[in-house]
Amino acid sequence: MTAAAGTSQDKTSGSLEQLCASKEIIISTGSGGVGKTTIAAALGATAAANLGIKVLVLTIDPARRLASALGLEQFGNVETQVPASAFIDAGASPQGELWVAMLDTKQSWDDLIQTHAPDAATRDAILSNPLYRNITGKFIQSHDYVAMERLYQIHTSGKYDLIVVDTPPTRNAIDFLDAPERMADFFSSKLLRWLIAPYQSRMVGFASKPFYLVADRILGTQFLEDIAEFFILFQSMYAGFVERAKAVTALLGSQQTSFLVVSTLESSPAQEAEFFLKVLADRDYQVGALILNKVLPAYFLSRTGAHSARALTAQPGEIAAKLHEGFPALSEDHLSNMLAEIGSSFLNYQVVARRESEQRAALSGSADATLSIPYFEQDIHSLRALLLLGEKIWS
Repeated sequence: MTAAAGTSQDKTSGSLEQLCASKEIIISTGSGGVGKTTIAAALGATAAANLGIKVLVLTIDPARRLASALGLEQFGNVETQVPASAFIDAGASPQGELWVAMLDTKQSWDDLIQTHAPDAATRDAILSNPLYRNITGKFIQSHDYVAMERLYQIHTSGKYDLIVVDTPPTRNAIDFLDAPERMADFFSSKLLRWLIAPYQSRMVGFASKPFYLVADRILGTQFLEDIAEFFILFQSMYAGFVERAKAVTALLGSQQTSFLVVSTLESSPAQEAEFFLKVLADRDYQVGALILNKVLPAYFLSRTGAHSARALTAQPGEIAAKLHEGFPALSEDHLSNMLAEIGSSFLNYQVVARRESEQRAALSGSADATLSIPYFEQDIHSLRALLLLGEKIWS
């Protein structure tokens, strides 16, 4: 996990401090490898340390890097508190609390069934269905759907003042956003009604339709019965699925929720960021900040820096001779070669920095604020480092 040594804010209509103070849910999105998990953790830790609030960092992305960075051996579906002593060891005095959780798909589905089944008999029948584990693990992005259910459940519990969500990479994040509506559509689909029709009506014989007769020969009656039983039982919760799907969609578009789009200015991640910013704009979701990570420092755009670099490239021998006079122990030839290389490298980086500046300007208009984070000199692998990064981007 890499982060930045300093930041610059291109548009000052808001800050992450204000965002955390005014929102209940902040969703961190971006393509893989751009630092969104690190930034989500840094933001949550800094909010807990400075705002005196109870913060949960909920990671949907299956990466487990947060555990080691937060000083925890592991964490899972049940929220785990980062002890205050960890903040003290990191040189901070936390005013609030930091909790973390990582989605466990299996456990979340079990909890969902136990909570929303209409009665104990239906609950037990679903949980004991032979196909339950397989189907819930593989059909219609069940991981994404149960992630949204989990977010909704935690938010409505009122246990936390702020929930920071670390999502899967961008394209998968679209499935994450669409999952509630897709689940509701599936349970009202013609396909599902057609599949379970023979079992819902005693007037229709199982073997009276050619499809079911062939399917029975290939898959076996018991297999089809298990599938039909599973979906018939699930349909008993259909109204609840639809109701919560609408509630989740409304929550994402409400004033309680804001999105962070995290990217680098490399071609592929920048294109992903542009794509997702458009998706969020089309849905009228608020984008609180665009965070551009691993950006080249602004001094590469300096005219005086470029002038000095060109001088080093054009006259390395003359400059090396003067340095040699003051430091005779230094080899004049080596100095000349080094100075020429430094000047050339600076000019090459300046080309990249200009391209990044243009890309940043093209992306910046889609968010309330844009933050540019230069390269950090070392990986972030501790709470202390997360807090240092958090302070850089905080205000």
